[in-house]
Amino acid sequence: MLSSYLGSVIEYYDFLLYATASALVFNKVFFSSLDPLAGTVASLGTFTTGYLARPLGGIVFGHFGDRLGRKRMLVVTMVLMGAASTLIGLLPTYDGIGVWAPILLVLLRVLQGVAVGGEWGGAVLMSAEHATSRRGLWAGFTNAGAPSGMVVSTLVLTLSASITTEDQFLAWGWRVPFLLSVLLLALGLFVRLKVEETPVFAEASGSRAAEAPPLLQVLRRHPRNLLLAVGVGFGAFVAQATLTTFLISYAVDAGFPRQTVLNALTLSSALGAVAIVGYSALSDRIGRRPVVLAGAVGMAVVAFPLFPMVDSGSAALLTLAVVLGQAVMHPAMFGPLAALYSEMFGTRTRYTGASLGYQISATGAGFAPVLFASMTGASGGGTLGVSLLIALSCAVTVLCVLVTRESHRADLAGEPEDSPAAPARSTAAEGTAG
Repeated sequence: MLSSYLGSVIEYYDFLLYATASALVFNKVFFSSLDPLAGTVASLGTFTTGYLARPLGGIVFGHFGDRLGRKRMLVVTMVLMGAASTLIGLLPTYDGIGVWAPILLVLLRVLQGVAVGGEWGGAVLMSAEHATSRRGLWAGFTNAGAPSGMVVSTLVLTLSASITTEDQFLAWGWRVPFLLSVLLLALGLFVRLKVEETPVFAEASGSRAAEAPPLLQVLRRHPRNLLLAVGVGFGAFVAQATLTTFLISYAVDAGFPRQTVLNALTLSSALGAVAIVGYSALSDRIGRRPVVLAGAVGMAVVAFPLFPMVDSGSAALLTLAVVLGQAVMHPAMFGPLAALYSEMFGTRTRYTGASLGYQISATGAGFAPVLFASMTGASGGGTLGVSLLIALSCAVTVLCVLVTRESHRADLAGEPEDSPAAPARSTAAEGTAG
């Protein structure tokens, strides 16, 4: 659990650090030749490329993770992410090398996306396949790594901003958090290299015969579960991108000091990490579906007062809006996904199936900030359309959860069925519900 959690923290520290920097800094240092609105859209566009690359990472690392083992792939993804993030910290700006600056930035962001696309599935399975009970709780720690990484990245970015002037921060201060990735990489590898391969995979690989590649097996045997996995996570990812990227940029443009916005994000991320673990544990007791459904409905409702609370100009209401979204509603949608996705696929295709479903779903988070920024710009600042789209994405999650099989008592050594919602079969692993 510690290896999965710490690895997830480090991966998402790097991945989400880019998200915050793209909302606050990159439009000024990599797209300085554009007007402010166009620069913001372009900056958020580079943020999107990382999400588009995540399914590729899921396919590549999922294939080898299902064939060679979870542990080996997790070491590779961590090194790839650390190297890409460090190079971003060393990248010259537009004023230094012109158009090559944003081009190289996009390439490094793609590498980040490939790395995190392979990381999540392996980290979840390291916890889920080792768990003998309370699978939702232990796997949920991997998902808690995302807001934990956000806390660390925001704190480091905040510290860097607080000890520099505005000019110094734009010149070199923003680079410090990216360069610190080297230290986090060393710590993560120290822990991860000591972890054994999962017993579920070890048992399955011992009897492996010649068979089709994992991706083809997923597409042939579990196409319905793959589509449902994409839909189940869609609302959570749109909400996540709205709360951690677009809303941050929106609040700064509305006149809030950058530090006030970062403080709200830090608080909500810290509370969100705790809530993810709590909701994941609850899903062991009452099932994955009720928890995710409650979160999706709640997030759809919160989407409408979210922007008016920011427009109020009150720092307290801004903080409350972010906390309601990121620490109350979103964790219920997001926390149980770690265990739920691992339960939707068999051992020999689990890394590929879970990763691909999760990462295709995550593309919603990549497109949302760019789309929302363009919508508010075209409407002169209106946000009702944005709230409607968030609610619609949550409705997609609700519909998919309703037709997804409840699986919190399933045996991971068994083979799941692509079937409509129904009570899960009784297995010898009944105790996994805690």
